[in-house]
Amino acid sequence: MTTLHLLSRSPFGTPLDSTLRLLGVRDGLLLCGDACHALQPGSAPLQLLEHLPDSVALHALAEDLEARNLMAPERVRVVDYPSFVELCTRYDKVNGWL
Repeated sequence: MTTLHLLSRSPFGTPLDSTLRLLGVRDGLLLCGDACHALQPGSAPLQLLEHLPDSVALHALAEDLEARNLMAPERVRVVDYPSFVELCTRYDKVNGWL
């Protein structure tokens, strides 16, 4: 069973650590809101994301990246809201991290 994990809180602390521990090899992770700060160049959260297996799909919401003046690394697929909805249908479960 696959899960799309939605992370919207700051990646500097428990939410990202908890999420990464529970990621399955075929799961996906969508960064939105303040979680997009995980993509800051040279940050510890970005280093953690870069070490995930290639089978874990990484996504970031375009609107939230733009609001924070961030660019996504090549591995991260940038999605708009219609693509976000489509992602939710692609996985067996969707888990929002508070």
